Amino acid sequence: MGSNFEFMNAKHITDRFIKYVKIDTESDPNNPAFPSTEKQWDLAHVLVAELKEIGMNEVTLDDNCYIMATLPSNVDYKVPTIGFVSHIDTSPDFTGANVQPQIHENYDGKDILLNKAEGIILSPDYFEDLLQYKGQTIITTDGTTLLGADDKAGVTEIVSAMEYLIQHPEIKHGKIRICFTPDEEVGKGAHLFDVEKFGAEWAYTMDGSEVGELEYENFNAAGATATITGKIVHPGYAKGKMINSMLIANQFIAALPQGEVPEKTTGYEGFFHLHDMHGNVEKTVLKYIIRDHDMDLFQQRKTTFQKVANEINKQLGKELIQIEIKDQYFNMKEKVLPVMHIVDIAEEVMCDLGITPLIKAIRGGTDGSQLSYKGLPCPNIFAGGHNFHGRYEYVPVESIVKATKVIVGIAQKVAEKFQ
Repeated sequence: MGSNFEFMNAKHITDRFIKYVKIDTESDPNNPAFPSTEKQWDLAHVLVAELKEIGMNEVTLDDNCYIMATLPSNVDYKVPTIGFVSHIDTSPDFTGANVQPQIHENYDGKDILLNKAEGIILSPDYFEDLLQYKGQTIITTDGTTLLGADDKAGVTEIVSAMEYLIQHPEIKHGKIRICFTPDEEVGKGAHLFDVEKFGAEWAYTMDGSEVGELEYENFNAAGATATITGKIVHPGYAKGKMINSMLIANQFIAALPQGEVPEKTTGYEGFFHLHDMHGNVEKTVLKYIIRDHDMDLFQQRKTTFQKVANEINKQLGKELIQIEIKDQYFNMKEKVLPVMHIVDIAEEVMCDLGITPLIKAIRGGTDGSQLSYKGLPCPNIFAGGHNFHGRYEYVPVESIVKATKVIVGIAQKVAEKFQ
């Protein structure tokens, strides 16, 4: 690895990140259009112009808001074409409009006041990971929005790495393809990804969290809806006639394993997550996500979900609970294991850079999980952020720079290995 990595311009990279996060790109889970929000085009057009400006080739923006570009090989021998992928949208779980980033230099390990007027504090007493970054420069929100490091940190790192490689032709590399996708946060980021057009043998999503994360396992995932039908009559004459769907919904919730929820599970443990509920006497709808790393356990969870509904329906003597379950994505491990050298390369690069690899399973999913099943093996690498999808999101500048170096290092390492 070239020592000139040490001279990456952190301010230039930070300014790029700040520019991106100020552009609202929140996606919409309720809109079937592609992309799900028009405002994602705003960042897409900025990126297209910037990629051309830094000297990337074959810069394209298709009708579905996928951006692709090429950095040509600068060696005279055959090297596998590799790719890097990030998403431009931010989560609809918390607003990404009017993001006001705050930069905290030389973090002292104490509470960070995000918003004095509203008394919003980012505290290491609650978010212990903050203490890893004492002495570093932390970028936060003002407490009223998310930050958007998921995944504009990844976008920043890919653009910055490509720019660095263009400016440093002494670093040898093969052909590199990059892609920025829309709608990852609503589960559609890879749906219209043209793997053949992308033309890479493998790729990496820059969509992980803390420094060192390297992931090639993720949840198997399904979305599940329980719709409970009740019957409304005047409460004064309700005996034997009213059926309160909300009370049946409560019975359904209580019948699922109470310890198998996100806030009580970790590692490889799966869960049932109730993320939305609304209703009245006549109708209540419960929306869940079902997750497990193990395929057999994943199938059992879906069976359990239906079984609980069947048992309550039997008790009531009526089919009042209707279940709909849709698979969303699967564990990429099955597709990556046959080509584990692509993980080994990323691990080697991290070690070369003095970064301790944290190889673990993702308790979620990325575009890479779906892309792996579409024929593009795609492990996930850290982008550096923490506390995604909420007001306490933050990212250290040093982490963004390290991830940028990892991208450059992978490009260089692949060229070395196939020389």
